[in-house]
Amino acid sequence: MIAVDGFSSCGKSTFAKEIAARLGYIFIDTGAMYRAVTLCGLRAGVVSARGIDREGLVALLDRIDISFRFNSERGASDIYVNGECVEREIRSIEVSGCVSAVSSVAEVRSRLVALQQQMGKNKGIVMDGRDIGTVVFPDAELKIFMTADPMVRARRRYDELRAKGEEISMEEVEENIRSRDIADQTRAISPLRKAEDAVVLDNSRMTVADQMEWVLERLRKMGVCE
Repeated sequence: MIAVDGFSSCGKSTFAKEIAARLGYIFIDTGAMYRAVTLCGLRAGVVSARGIDREGLVALLDRIDISFRFNSERGASDIYVNGECVEREIRSIEVSGCVSAVSSVAEVRSRLVALQQQMGKNKGIVMDGRDIGTVVFPDAELKIFMTADPMVRARRRYDELRAKGEEISMEEVEENIRSRDIADQTRAISPLRKAEDAVVLDNSRMTVADQMEWVLERLRKMGVCE
C-alpha cells in the first residue's frame, strides 16, 4: 500500500498514476471521489459557493454510486457517478471552489473513507488524497507527503484549466489554491497533515521523471522493485 498525501495541485494524481503503472498496482484518486460528491451536490442545488445544505447533501449520499473504469485511450481510470463519466466535469473551478467544504462534512468523509478502505483491502494499491496516510491507511508501507510552492501550483492548475478551454484568470486560480490550503489544514475532521512516518517530496522544481527516480530509489531500498 502506497499513500500519497499533500496539497492541491501538487501533481499527486499524475505521480501516483505513474507509480501504479510502473509497479502494476491499482491507482485510486480519492480527490476525484470528493469532487464527484461535490458535483452531485452542485447539480442537486444543495452545494453552492454560498454554502452547503448539510441535510440535503447527506440525504443525497445514498443516491450516489461511484466507480472507476479503465480508459485505454488515456491509460488511466475515469470516474463514473451513477454510470455517467464525470472525469471532465469534476475538474471545473466551480467544483474546486466547493470541494473543501464538502470534504469537511463528517458523513461524506465517513462514507468515502469506508469505500476507499474496501477498495484497498487486498493491497497492491496506490492511493492519493489528503488523509490517506493518517486516516484511511495509517499502516501503509510507504507514505509520501507532497508539497510545492503555492505559485508553482497555481501556474500548473491555470495551465491545466486553460488547456481544457476554461476561461479563468491566474488570480482566481491562485486565490482558489490558497483558500483550499487553509480549508484543508484547518477543518475539524481529518485535516491535511503529514503523517509522522511520511517522507516529504517538494516537487516545486522537479519534473515527473525526477519524481519517479526519487520514489523508485525508495522502493528499491524496500525491495518492492529492482
